[in-house]
Amino acid sequence: MTRQDRPDASGEGGVLVAQAHQLAGRVFSRILREHGIAELNPAQGRIIYALWREDGLTQVELAARTKLDKSTLALMLGRLEEAGQILRRSDAGDARLRRVFLTARNRRLHEAYHAASRDMLSIYYRGLKAAQVAAFEQTLRTIIRNLEEALG
Repeated sequence: MTRQDRPDASGEGGVLVAQAHQLAGRVFSRILREHGIAELNPAQGRIIYALWREDGLTQVELAARTKLDKSTLALMLGRLEEAGQILRRSDAGDARLRRVFLTARNRRLHEAYHAASRDMLSIYYRGLKAAQVAAFEQTLRTIIRNLEEALG
């Protein structure tokens, strides 16, 4: 990529993403409460969402899928476990690995959480056409890939 091909380095993309993240978290917290899910916050929701997609992930797999660092994830898993949302168990084949499972209590929240997610998406993408949403999400995937490469 030549200097001319690069976006202006003074662009506000990073600041705008951070602002959107902060606002989205506040809005989603309110939506979760409206759906009767006061015990989960949006950050924990990322973990729960990953486990709804595939229960029994290792903590390493969960860190990769949520983009949370291992120490932050461990703290959040501890809180979720104390709240009765997840269970952590040693892997049957490798005792060094810890697998994370949803509890029956958490599974009962699935439909309410799904409805809250739909409400959030309707706010998030209001006024955007499907092609704009697709382009936006592809751009974010590219940015995430660039940031992951920068971390090594």
